[in-house]
Amino acid sequence: MMHRFSNILSGIGFYVLVTFVGLLILIPFFWMITTSLKTQSAIYTYPVEWIPSKLTLENYEMLFTRFPFGRVILNSAIVSIAYTMISLILSCMAAFAFAKLKFKGSEVIFKIFLATLMIPFQSILIPLFIIMNGMGLNNTYISVIIPSMFRVFAIFMLVQNMKTIPNDYIDAARIDGASYFTVLWKIMLPLCGPTIAALAVITLMDSWNDYLWPLVMLTKTKMMTLPVALGLLNGQFERNFGVLMAGSLISIIPIIIVYLIAQRKFKSGLSLGGIKG
Repeated sequence: MMHRFSNILSGIGFYVLVTFVGLLILIPFFWMITTSLKTQSAIYTYPVEWIPSKLTLENYEMLFTRFPFGRVILNSAIVSIAYTMISLILSCMAAFAFAKLKFKGSEVIFKIFLATLMIPFQSILIPLFIIMNGMGLNNTYISVIIPSMFRVFAIFMLVQNMKTIPNDYIDAARIDGASYFTVLWKIMLPLCGPTIAALAVITLMDSWNDYLWPLVMLTKTKMMTLPVALGLLNGQFERNFGVLMAGSLISIIPIIIVYLIAQRKFKSGLSLGGIKG
């Protein structure tokens, strides 16, 4: 009886703690929403108005009228979607080769490939900029996409997942005359669906939120992505926090929608990708 009572108390304590942590996480998000709907004077009102007495959309109007924010959203969408698709296609092909097509030196190459995770991006930023500048790719989408196409983390996760798939599937398909591309497309990818979905969300989020490299390569306003544009807003509108919060809120909505849609596959994909066969 006492054991059951202690289990109930521990369960209640766990849910109370989770609820408290959840509220702490939601408070900044709630503050962002309310601040984006406040007038400039209401933002600096003391005591703080958590729920503004007067709601206004002037911050959103200012965001789109004084800055080409619609174009900025389009830029981020093009870069993020193209980057995610290209990265996943290349990662699936590389992972299939490392996991199932054993060739001379594959293990050594894979370990060297994994070792590149320890190289900070800042250390190769200047050489990359010199290369891209020499190729005349400044202020182009491709300059932002190319350097990050080969995602080592994605390849690692897919390799671990593909190693759990029996080779009998591949052998049977090869006996029936299927090429390796057919095996990859019709057998391996469907079986790795949850992992691919999880990686798609992670890759999309990384690309959508990337700031440093787009800041270096995209200097024209019409080519800027959302994080770079939000940084510019901080100076252009003299720290108008209402406009900043409006821009920040708009920037995170697509990521929230994508995560909610792929939430189940995201969770299962991370667990499957961590299993080594």
